[in-house]
Amino acid sequence: MAKGPEKNTKNKALHTKLLKRKKAKLREEKEAQSKRLKALTAQMNEKNNGEDLDLSKNKTQMEEFGRIIVSETAMKSENPQDVIHSNISVINLMREEGVDDEFIHEDALTSYYLDYYYSQYTEGNFSQFVYNSGWNKELNELIEEGLALIGAEKHLELFLAQSKKVRLMSNIKLGKFLKAKLEGVNPVRDSLNNDTFFELEENLAELNANFLKNHPDFEVLSVDEMFADLEEYVGHEIKRA
Repeated sequence: MAKGPEKNTKNKALHTKLLKRKKAKLREEKEAQSKRLKALTAQMNEKNNGEDLDLSKNKTQMEEFGRIIVSETAMKSENPQDVIHSNISVINLMREEGVDDEFIHEDALTSYYLDYYYSQYTEGNFSQFVYNSGWNKELNELIEEGLALIGAEKHLELFLAQSKKVRLMSNIKLGKFLKAKLEGVNPVRDSLNNDTFFELEENLAELNANFLKNHPDFEVLSVDEMFADLEEYVGHEIKRA
C-alpha cells in the first residue's frame, strides 16, 4: 500500500481523474448509464424477489442527488467497510423513500455494486456471485467499469478471466446452473470457483473506500445532518429506526 508522498500523489491523481471524468461526461453517456441501471433494477428485483438488491420502482420527479454522503462515525473508523456500508445505507434509505436510481449519484452506486461483488465472492466464491446475480450483463458491465475506475487492476484481470469462463459455457449449461441448488454436489460451481481472489495483493475494500473518500462529491456528516439533507431532498420527514 502506498505511503507518504506516493499515496498523496495517487490521491491527487484520482481526484483529478474524477473531476475530469465528471466534466467530460456527455449527456448521452449519462442517459446510457441511466438506462442500464433501470434494466438492472428490473432484472435484479425479479431475481431476488425484493431482497438484498431491491431497487425502488417508484418514479420520483426530482433532480439528481449529486453528493456522496457518509457518517462521521464511519469516517473515523479504521475499518474501510464502514465507509462503504455508510454509503450503502444512504442508498438503501433513498430507495425506501421512493428515489429512483437515476437520481442517486452514479459513483455512489458504483461503490454499492462493487461491494456486492466483493461480499458475494468473499462469502461463497465466484460461483455464488454468478448464481445470486443471475449473471446479469448490466451488473457485470458496472463492476468491470468500477474495478477499472478505482484502480483495482488485479481484481479486474481476475474478473475478466472468470467472466470468460462463464461466457464459454453454453446457455443451457448456465441456465441449469442458475436454476439448480448451489449447495451439494455441483461440478459447475466448483469449476467457476477461484481462490486467487483471496491471494491478490490488492485490498478491494480499501480501494473502494478510498475511491469514495477521495471523490470530489464526497461529504462527511453527522447522522442528524444526513437525515436533514435527505429529508430536504425527498420533501418529507423520514422515519428513523
